[in-house]
Amino acid sequence: METKKTILIITDGAASTQKITEVISAALAEHQVVVRPAESFTGEDLLPAHVFFLGCEKPNPPSFAYLAELLAHINLAGRPCGVFSANSKALKYLSGLVKDSEAVTGETLLAEDGAVKAAVVKKWLKDILLSGKGDV
Repeated sequence: METKKTILIITDGAASTQKITEVISAALAEHQVVVRPAESFTGEDLLPAHVFFLGCEKPNPPSFAYLAELLAHINLAGRPCGVFSANSKALKYLSGLVKDSEAVTGETLLAEDGAVKAAVVKKWLKDILLSGKGDV
């Protein structure tokens, strides 16, 4: 019997980010998915997560200040992380946030205008879930 993975998705709550989050959550229906707005995120939210995802609409949103500080000082070596956005500059920002934590990031997911095909998301998720310690 396969164990369900705990998946944490942290977002800025923007409309475009929310659309992408919904598609990701639906594709991960067989897992325990927790979506947390960045402004209410705490470090304890990250502890039980096997895999985590970050999404924002624009680079450096104020709501990500605590998350950025935490990721600069925590070691998540081997923990899979995916980043997504409808903005390529935001993807670069998110990838940079994760770098110091040593989490394993795969390809980024760019969904222009928040639109993304379910098949593209499923392939992207499979790649993220199979990286590091998040194998499914």
